[in-house]
Amino acid sequence: MSALHLIRHGTVAELRLDNPAKLNAFTAEMLRALEPYCEELERDASVRAVVISAEDSKAFCAGADILAWSELEPWDFARHWIRDGHRIFDRVARLSKPTIAAINGHAFGGGLEFAATTDIRVMSPTATLALPEASVGIVPGWSGTQRLIRLLGEPLVKEMALFGRRISAERALAAGFVAEIAEDPRTAAFEIAEQVAGTSGNAIEVAKYMIHAAAGEDRNAMIEALGAGMISPTEDRKEGVAAFREKRKPNFSGR
Repeated sequence: MSALHLIRHGTVAELRLDNPAKLNAFTAEMLRALEPYCEELERDASVRAVVISAEDSKAFCAGADILAWSELEPWDFARHWIRDGHRIFDRVARLSKPTIAAINGHAFGGGLEFAATTDIRVMSPTATLALPEASVGIVPGWSGTQRLIRLLGEPLVKEMALFGRRISAERALAAGFVAEIAEDPRTAAFEIAEQVAGTSGNAIEVAKYMIHAAAGEDRNAMIEALGAGMISPTEDRKEGVAAFREKRKPNFSGR
């Protein structure tokens, strides 16, 4: 059974990490469960926002389970563990629903990279962020040197990845990586998520596409999705499809 659960609370869905014995570190099973959950959430119109949380109060996520990848052959490690993790985390980042991470405990390595896939983050005052991969002889592999640079900036990422320093909630807030610091991040995240219920789901989705296009998050797909959304309701599209089905030349009106 996967230690990752999808729970629905009305219009808010929750993705909950549940591997406290390993400080919610990602196993291969948890990674595999995440991708179909994203597909399910994408197609569920009743879900307006997604909260990502964790069971353990000590750690939001300690990263990737070392036992899950340490015995892999070098090429399998690079081709599958790293690339699969990248693809799956990218899928979370590109959800059309707004996402909020409730960082109730330390977010290290892959756990920090997972939190970075969300739209905004709420953090416990005692939690810290870190990229400790060098201490076990590897480098960040799930966008720690890529997406995090955009969100936290080069100096803070270098502090963590090169010098092993932990970043406090206060510094994360000052850097704009965290939206707020709360004693109960999960409750605060749900309060934010529930505010989405009173807004237009279509407007929220398009706004997210536009922001991602500007930020370089899957820019090509976002631009083409916006273009498709503009062209889809036109009379010309309807005429073009009808002409194809009727095997005739289309008569476009420019509308």
